[in-house]
Amino acid sequence: MKKSARPGSILFVMIVLTFLALPGCATLRHPVPQALVEKATIDGMDEIRIIAGEKNTELQENLLKSIKQESAGSWKKAYPILAISGGAADGAYGAGFLNGWSKEGSRPIFKIVTGVSTGAIIAPFAFLGSDYDDEIKTLFTTMSTKDAMVSQVPFGPLFGNSLASNRPLARKLAAFYDDALLAKIADQHKRGRRLFVGTVNLDAQRFVVWDMGAIAVRGDINLFRKVILASTSAPVMFSPVFFRVKADGKVYDEMHVDGGTLTQIFTTSYLLENMDAAVRIAGIDPSMIRPKLYLLLNGYVSPNYLKVRGGFSSIAERAVDTIIGAQSDGDLYRIYSYVSQNGGDFNLAFIPADFKPEKREMFDRKEMNRLFERGYADAVGGYQWQKTPPLPVISKKDLSNIPQPSDRN
Repeated sequence: MKKSARPGSILFVMIVLTFLALPGCATLRHPVPQALVEKATIDGMDEIRIIAGEKNTELQENLLKSIKQESAGSWKKAYPILAISGGAADGAYGAGFLNGWSKEGSRPIFKIVTGVSTGAIIAPFAFLGSDYDDEIKTLFTTMSTKDAMVSQVPFGPLFGNSLASNRPLARKLAAFYDDALLAKIADQHKRGRRLFVGTVNLDAQRFVVWDMGAIAVRGDINLFRKVILASTSAPVMFSPVFFRVKADGKVYDEMHVDGGTLTQIFTTSYLLENMDAAVRIAGIDPSMIRPKLYLLLNGYVSPNYLKVRGGFSSIAERAVDTIIGAQSDGDLYRIYSYVSQNGGDFNLAFIPADFKPEKREMFDRKEMNRLFERGYADAVGGYQWQKTPPLPVISKKDLSNIPQPSDRN
């Protein structure tokens, strides 16, 4: 399966070059001790995030309570949930798809929206609905490599912690994520809808889910922007993002990187684990919540043939592309298994195999426009959602033994 132009597509090259470089000047840090990882909070904001697999957090309780914010008795139904994957410049496909879906007319108002990496950039706009389609289009059709990054080679690997700086991307995103957008997200959060973004705590090797609506209610635009930047910060390529936290009365720092380091796409299954106490407090049985999942994969789901040049960088890039593709496959099967066991409706969209990338740089504006138009065209005509994960890995016979998800409205 081919994932073109992901930040991860040159990750292997960057890692090797870093090890070959002279030892750099280490950043002075005070990382959270292992025993305190699950106790660390940002300024006492217990409700804004959860470490995947952690038990009974305030975020879990708030997620369940959000069901009660809707009209009485209406929560026993299928909830539309949108999950947007990583993909760097390939996010242009998802941006075009959402625009085309709005034009086609069947795009729902999502109860929950999640995003990783480039999907984290799109997620706030997708959460607010079709009124923000123009913002998504502008962002993904005017982007170029210089708008996203500036090289720090050779001094980055020698004296810093990355090959490039994403300060240009931070400035660009700041122009889109303003106080007005934050206020609208906060309003929707209070109405019971939820917006989640994923990062990775690199010290702990744990996936962290951030409740962006809860951050918006706090009115903290800087933290909101910082989380999204962290979710897009591919390690080695870009510097990690550091968060000041407290645990047992002491101050530490957490190092966060691109959520795609562990997971290319995620849904509420990360939030609904180990939550017995949260269930009792909220008074909601999560088994009654039927997800109607829409997975928007900014990548391919089948092998994509490419003649690999014999050079080191070409081989490394292709190898990491293949690894990331396999990771996406695993994420899709994990989500499908969860939906199958818990009831719901699985719907998958992805870049079609007949779209052949022709980019000359990581963020090729011309290519991103072409990909945006393809996503728009695919959706505007009424997309035929795939109801199962890609089949090349397992046979249809094997798949038939898995309970099929259904919309048990």
